[in-house]
Amino acid sequence: MRFGIMAMQIGALIPNDVAPAQIPAHIAGFDHAALVRRLHGHGFNPVELGGDLVMFMPHLYAPPAIEALAALQAETGVRYTVHLPLWSVEPSALLEPIRRGSVESMAQVVRATQGLDVEAYVVHATGSLAAEFYRMSLPETGRQVILRLFQGRALGSLKALVGETGVAPRKLAVETIEFPFEMTMELVETLDLSYCLDTGHILSGFSGPIGLFDAVDRLLPRLINIHLHDSPRWTSGDIVYGKDHQALGRGDLDLGAFLDHLHGAGYGGPLVFELTVPEAVASLEVVRQIRPQYLP
Repeated sequence: MRFGIMAMQIGALIPNDVAPAQIPAHIAGFDHAALVRRLHGHGFNPVELGGDLVMFMPHLYAPPAIEALAALQAETGVRYTVHLPLWSVEPSALLEPIRRGSVESMAQVVRATQGLDVEAYVVHATGSLAAEFYRMSLPETGRQVILRLFQGRALGSLKALVGETGVAPRKLAVETIEFPFEMTMELVETLDLSYCLDTGHILSGFSGPIGLFDAVDRLLPRLINIHLHDSPRWTSGDIVYGKDHQALGRGDLDLGAFLDHLHGAGYGGPLVFELTVPEAVASLEVVRQIRPQYLP
């Protein structure tokens, strides 16, 4: 199995030992490829590039930085996934100017990274506003009507993203986030896209009352990426917020059974830790203790 890690490591991007007056210079001179090299050196492959960095460090997606990442890929064999922007982005917005801007923000990152061999582009089909209505106390009929409106706008945005960038539809991995599981599946199936299963989101109940193993089985035919982290298991009532993105072994994920299930099903995509480097290294050690046969 291939265990990866996200490149958005805040401790590396803005280290604690950098004086406030030196932060602008540190950001301006930050070397994206050097960060990826260090992460790959810890044994992680692929490395998931964070599209949200375009807000704070746009030079990390400028041609020279992409050329350096491509050279590193050719040298080391590191593989890439890319998480498209989600901060300030609402591809399911009911206001057309916001929706169009969201599509363009994601498209810019796809275009910028087309010089790389990207395994999957992870996308949040809906954003914070859709999530707010999803958890709002509303009559169920009204909730369904509103969520269908968001779903329809999301479908239009994803279709536009494919059309405007030329990205292969099956490289777009729609993540299981705070939106109904069934509606997410409908989006993906309609547009012939793929899935990114987020273990912590499913365990926390973000996508509704569906078990993790049931989710795996239903997504498997189009599953090309997994975000792997631990969380307490949601049982009933309110969604569990703020307790996902834990290192393995700190929540309710039955890791051994989960990895066995993926192996038995023939899953060949990456499992990307959305964790800090120390948390991800500790999580690899948990895997080594429980299922060493799945590590290189």
